[in-house]
Amino acid sequence: MITLYSTNCPKCKVIETKLKQLGLNYNTITDINIMKQKGMSSAPYLELEDGSLLDFNKARLWMQNQVK
Repeated sequence: MITLYSTNCPKCKVIETKLKQLGLNYNTITDINIMKQKGMSSAPYLELEDGSLLDFNKARLWMQNQVK
């Protein structure tokens, strides 16, 4: 399962919209304390099933590659 770490900022909404457009299953975490524990200093981040953490730019590139 993909996890979106979000503060509901404009960039977070861009990532969420794209995930929905791609039909990808994901859950959302908005708890800033959890984000800090994972070393995140900003949002959004995507955590992939393999544990990879992707910041906004890397997440956008990853999602572009998911288009078939």
